[in-house]
Amino acid sequence: MARINLRPWREERNTLHQKRFVSNLLGSAVLAGLAIFAISYYYDMQMDRQQVRNEYLRTENARLDRQLAEINELNRMRDQLLARLQAIEDLQGSRPLIVRNFDEMVRVLPDDLYYTSVSRNGDMITIDGFAEQNRDVSALMRQLNSSDWFSEPNLSRVGTSNNLRQFNLSVPMRRPAEEGSAE
Repeated sequence: MARINLRPWREERNTLHQKRFVSNLLGSAVLAGLAIFAISYYYDMQMDRQQVRNEYLRTENARLDRQLAEINELNRMRDQLLARLQAIEDLQGSRPLIVRNFDEMVRVLPDDLYYTSVSRNGDMITIDGFAEQNRDVSALMRQLNSSDWFSEPNLSRVGTSNNLRQFNLSVPMRRPAEEGSAE
């Protein structure tokens, strides 16, 4: 039998396998490093993109907040203008009522009674005057109470001055029911 020495061939084969193993190991390590670097780079890019998006949202939110403040200011100004407009409409609507109230005050004025002062505060009219007798003041109060334009008067003072009765009364104004409407 021939004796063949296979040991050097095996050693060469083992060293070749060992070199391949080391090169494969190094290649795998390099590939793993590249993969880790690529994944890290990808996530860094995603984070940068997200930060850009977040900054864009912050600037847009700030712009919208400014616009919202402008809108709120415009709404406040509009409400003020509407309140002014309503006040003007109320004044214009009540202008004929004031004339009608003064006309009614002349109509309910009894003989021998004189107004010295008439003032208005809101819907309340204050009347100062002189009468020859107390019954004239009573007649004025009854006629004011029966008027469609005034409510129940309130007499606050009656005094005597130079044989005349000086009086002070207040009477609330009211708007009569419009014709054709049910009370």
